Amino acid sequence: MTRLLGAIALMCVLAVAAIAGEPVSQTFGAPPEKVWSVTQSVLKQQGWDIEKQDQANGWINTESRSVNGEDYGVYAKGARHRLVIRFKPAGANRTTVSVERSMFNRERILWIDKDEPLTTTDQSVEKNFLAAIGAGL
Repeated sequence: MTRLLGAIALMCVLAVAAIAGEPVSQTFGAPPEKVWSVTQSVLKQQGWDIEKQDQANGWINTESRSVNGEDYGVYAKGARHRLVIRFKPAGANRTTVSVERSMFNRERILWIDKDEPLTTTDQSVEKNFLAAIGAGL
């Protein structure tokens, strides 16, 4: 019984890791305040809207946006993605930024959203985002 529970727990952990993917990180030679402001500018330039943010704890969550599909207000169907960006001081005037993208299928009928997680191995969005931050610094 213990082995069975252990196996089930391991499968759950692996499933969650596969859905969320691994964050992509990069360390920049700039203080956290500067990296924060450049990151907000890059988000705006790339068309991402901020859903929630907490500069004191070092994180930004974006609104989800469409990858493909259709959206007619009361009805929508298609793939969407969102970003979670984390900031961590990495020494004097250095900041590590991690970007994690989650993808999901959304179906909306009469304002009720049904989201189902998707897996992806493509990390080009995260890498391009970090490159844009680097270019802005």
